[in-house]
Amino acid sequence: MTILYKVHQNLYVNLTNKCPCACTFCLRQTRDRVGESDSLWLEREPTCEEIIADFENFQMKDYRELVFCGFGEPTERLDVILKVAEYAKKTYSIPTRINTNGLSDLIHGEKTAHLLQGLIDTVSISLNTPDAQRYHELVRSRFGDISFQAMLDFARDCTKYVPHVVMTTVSTTLTPEEEQQCAKICEEIGAAYRIRPWEG
Repeated sequence: MTILYKVHQNLYVNLTNKCPCACTFCLRQTRDRVGESDSLWLEREPTCEEIIADFENFQMKDYRELVFCGFGEPTERLDVILKVAEYAKKTYSIPTRINTNGLSDLIHGEKTAHLLQGLIDTVSISLNTPDAQRYHELVRSRFGDISFQAMLDFARDCTKYVPHVVMTTVSTTLTPEEEQQCAKICEEIGAAYRIRPWEG
């Protein structure tokens, strides 16, 4: 099964297929691989030891960043992220990033951003839309209507503990006015705003 895989000049970690959301636009509805990966559907969740062992199969110096992002929400396995990130930073001095839906606090039932301090360099959070109702329609979180505000609160907390916090939307999915509203939300939070290209 695919644990580590290359996308552009970054090495991605496929931790889990679990996710609290059923996003209408999720790539895994239409494909089973990304970048240079084989299928990202896991037979089982890899252990911390298996992930670390898989680093030996890659020339780590060739990669610009280690990214926790696969066919699931990586913060479902936050404990493994922290252990692997600590090992990777100590062993390879590689910058680390989490691509997340921002619902870590709801998944774990407590504040979690502080746990990332010193281990994660960038957190990229899917904002998707400036409107809470539209967010719920798009993301279909099992946590319901509280999800939008929880995502914003997590992003705000991350700015206290992580050097770089980015919130993203996808190009062509929002109006210019909505993108301006998203940019304002990010400015208020203290996060950077990035419009990602559509990959559908």
